[in-house]
Amino acid sequence: MKQEELILERWELALARIKEIPDESICGEAYRDYFSQMAEFVLLMDEAYELAESGELRRMGMEALQAHNHALYEDILPAHYGESYANPAFAENRLGESIGKCLSFLYTELRAMIPAAYETKLASMTVRAELLLEVYQFFVCAAQEQGEPDAEGLRQILYWYVSDYYETEFEEKMLSLLDADRDFARRIIMDSDLSDLRYLYWFGEYITENELKTAAHLNEMPEDKIKLMADTYTEGYRIGFEVTNKDISIKETTEIRYFLGFEQVIKQAVLNFDRIGLQSTFCRAGVNIFQGRNVNKNGYCGANPNKQYDYDHREDMALFLDGALAERKIEAVRNVFERHKELAALYGGPAVVESFGEEPFVPENKKETCRLNEKQQKLSVFTAGKAADIQNEYIKGEERSFTIIAFPVPQIGPRYEEIFDDVVRINTLDYMLYRDIQQKIIDVLDQGVTVLVKGMKENETDIKVQLHRLEEPQTQTNFENCVADVNIPVGEVFTSPRLTGTEGVLHIPRVFLNELEYRNLRLVFQDGFVTDYSCGNFGEEEENRKYIRENVFHHHERLPLGEFAIGTNTTAFAAARKYGIEDKLPILIAEKTGPHFALGDTCYSHEEDVKSFNPDGKEIVAKENEVSVLRDTDVSKAYFQCHTDITIPYDELGELSVLTDSGEKFVIIQNGQFVLPGCEELNRALV
Repeated sequence: MKQEELILERWELALARIKEIPDESICGEAYRDYFSQMAEFVLLMDEAYELAESGELRRMGMEALQAHNHALYEDILPAHYGESYANPAFAENRLGESIGKCLSFLYTELRAMIPAAYETKLASMTVRAELLLEVYQFFVCAAQEQGEPDAEGLRQILYWYVSDYYETEFEEKMLSLLDADRDFARRIIMDSDLSDLRYLYWFGEYITENELKTAAHLNEMPEDKIKLMADTYTEGYRIGFEVTNKDISIKETTEIRYFLGFEQVIKQAVLNFDRIGLQSTFCRAGVNIFQGRNVNKNGYCGANPNKQYDYDHREDMALFLDGALAERKIEAVRNVFERHKELAALYGGPAVVESFGEEPFVPENKKETCRLNEKQQKLSVFTAGKAADIQNEYIKGEERSFTIIAFPVPQIGPRYEEIFDDVVRINTLDYMLYRDIQQKIIDVLDQGVTVLVKGMKENETDIKVQLHRLEEPQTQTNFENCVADVNIPVGEVFTSPRLTGTEGVLHIPRVFLNELEYRNLRLVFQDGFVTDYSCGNFGEEEENRKYIRENVFHHHERLPLGEFAIGTNTTAFAAARKYGIEDKLPILIAEKTGPHFALGDTCYSHEEDVKSFNPDGKEIVAKENEVSVLRDTDVSKAYFQCHTDITIPYDELGELSVLTDSGEKFVIIQNGQFVLPGCEELNRALV
């Protein structure tokens, strides 16, 4: 029997049994409603699969598509989430602490059937349907023995599901990343009539007015403006290889990450990449335990139906993670990359279109959510490090590049069209103007050994950053002159600072990092490492520390200062103030609106030996710090697999100056204005 026939037979057998569940009363009264709802959801998934497989999905009218899309996501929308089994608090209240956590997780895994149904991946749907049946039978047996189901027995079923299918699921993710023949999203983008907005519902993602209005807005734009946006994006990618002396000709694929609604730009970008010999791949953002579930999406995706849902389930791996599973994950990563090493070698890196403008998300911390314990946190850090090291063997850092650009969505406010036009202008600012001004800043910085940064008004920052000593200042520089290539828009100079001697306090009254709000974020540095940290989000200090440790530190015990930069894009800062959208800017733009400090790895992670030069011909030599240099002796201690930028806005900046070895002081910014001679043009936007 062929594999496809075997999967179909398994699916039909599972489906027939699942159809019987809502009419049965043999699993224990407390759990009947849960299993009935899960069965109904699987039947809805079968309906979605049939619509996609038969082609009926493409023939449905707009109203029918919208109704079906709403039905897929209705249960986790904020209006219904309070009484959804996907909500750990509700599940635990109804089903008990241990059982509730496990069954809430099971529901989230069943919800991963949505993209599988639209992509007609019956194998993925089948293993989840069979998991539901195995768990259901476990509860039936307990009821027949007139006892309560054993929570540990339930956890073991789920544990072995994760262990058994980790390699298969990881391989699916990697192939969508590396293999251009996995072209589900590309075919929709390139073959659809983009003026007929029904196409947005063919991806299987949640669709809101944001996506519809974005697509409609781009449909109304003149062709030359769409081309300008796409060209800026793809040229940034190409130039990224050029300025870092990497050979783009040895690459054949680039991965496009974007938010639905921007297909007009993406279609032109695909054509642009085709012309330079790169096929575009599209990897969907993670929706299951294997890919990781997070508020900050990494891949192509639609609207987030409920960020609290993703936040609640971001650490579901706490149900299972132990040493054996960690080793299994590392083994799976190695096996998959070894099987597909030829494809991995041809992968050029991601080209990312971010969107921004949604209402800021302030999460609720729930005691019922899964949280990694201390041992699991260390295992998680260890596993992520090993997986990253393996990936870098096959997708070499010194050979790949990337680019990122961002655009607003309609939810940003009633002046959306104006804001969009201003962002396009910001993304296409004069390359040469910024290059020359930033070189003046670098020339002064390269004379110094210490940078002083002090806040003003409510900002209590007082920190000194140590710079590397230049052995040959005539041919070397500490700072990269970052214009518009991998990091669009223009507007920053950055370095990897020395850790020893870097000390003080970084304080931001209000900042958004990876879509999460932090109030009164305070970080204390000593010899380049954060030694203490706090924020004011929650009433209890321990909850605040956990919030930072989980979402900024990513469970590391401590993090170094991997980057120090001075943003110069005063035009972006002024636009944000003009429209009152400071709290909605993505890091990509926000980091250009003042000095910023990045926790974690340097900007040159895994690329330290790649020679790169500024436009003036000087070699950028500050690529290492006292941690990353350990890659030569123990790579497991050299990297953190995270890099989080924290920006001080100009209007909170009292002083930014550099001290030379002799004690001479050059002031670059004072009271929110650039005062260094030659930088006057930057202040025009601040008036």
